[in-house]
Amino acid sequence: MEAYFDQAWVLLGVGMLTVFAVLLFVVLIGNGIILFVNRFIPNSGVQESRGTSTGGTNASKVAAIVAAVKHVTGGRGSVVEIRKKE
Repeated sequence: MEAYFDQAWVLLGVGMLTVFAVLLFVVLIGNGIILFVNRFIPNSGVQESRGTSTGGTNASKVAAIVAAVKHVTGGRGSVVEIRKKE
């Protein structure tokens, strides 16, 4: 009977390590694909052509918000829409 428990523990350990290794492999491949795409595939310019929907907001306020977003995100973020919070 004890041999069955020993075999069960071994199978449990091997199974858990296998699942951990496969999930780690999937995460690393996903991060590698994201880094590759961000580095080597150029941006199609959609970010610049969308513009900013101001909805009647003062132009200097919009410029300040856009500048703050660019500064905080290191130039990677963009303002898509500005709405007043209700």
